[in-house]
Amino acid sequence: MQRPRQTTQQLIQGDCLEVMAGMEPDSKDLVFGSPPYEDARTYGIDFNIKGQEWVDWMVQVYIESLRVCKGLVAFVVQGKTKKFRWSATPALLMADLHRNGIHLRDCVIFHRYGIPGSGGPDWLRHDIEYIICATSGGKLPWSNNIACGKPPKYKTGGAMSHRLKNGNRKEVPSWFKDGMHTGKQNTYRIPEISNPGNLYQHGAAGGCNIGSKLAHENEAPFPEKLAEFFIKSFCPPGGTVLDPFMGSGTTLAVAKKNNRNSIGIDIRESQIELTQRRLK
Repeated sequence: MQRPRQTTQQLIQGDCLEVMAGMEPDSKDLVFGSPPYEDARTYGIDFNIKGQEWVDWMVQVYIESLRVCKGLVAFVVQGKTKKFRWSATPALLMADLHRNGIHLRDCVIFHRYGIPGSGGPDWLRHDIEYIICATSGGKLPWSNNIACGKPPKYKTGGAMSHRLKNGNRKEVPSWFKDGMHTGKQNTYRIPEISNPGNLYQHGAAGGCNIGSKLAHENEAPFPEKLAEFFIKSFCPPGGTVLDPFMGSGTTLAVAKKNNRNSIGIDIRESQIELTQRRLK
């Protein structure tokens, strides 16, 4: 039986932009976490950034995260609804990142069952959150995009189309012939493990579904399984994941379980102490 690697977990109290400014470029393999959702909560520190001011702040967080990370930077974000109007800050953030020259990847959708009865008197229950993903450009230096995959749910229903823009069929690429493609034009062999796709479905996000009772001592925890999805897929074994908004330490706890090093930053001493208890 293979023995688990010795990993390190570093906890730093401070403002994430100030702390990351002191880190070496390209020194982390993955940045993952969840910032405050505008001024939805004060977190005991009178946090009160909203609208475009929040977007501008998060653009700087992404820029600094991309400086210190050679791989993927991914944050779970969501706007807020007030007086029957959604703030749309995830969409505004994606647009401003794009305008700033940031290389966005197709975002991941975190699907969970929202609070029963929520949605107000005229709207729908809130079931999704956006995970905005960015890189410094080009192919990721490391990824395992089937790490959380499963056997395909359905068998192939017919020939692959391989269509060009004009509608004509495309010739089978040579690199497909020895892979999952049989080499015969427009035929397809089902892979053993399917790419899990960019819709992460977790189910209920509260109650006993987070993965740790200690997580609920934080105001806005996310499930361990969500952190695991990104850590297994985009941080190599023995690599380092950074969470600039550590909170209850979910990212660090999952990194430790999966033989990855981790660094967590939080501005509150209470969350440093909470994460220390959790890691023990």
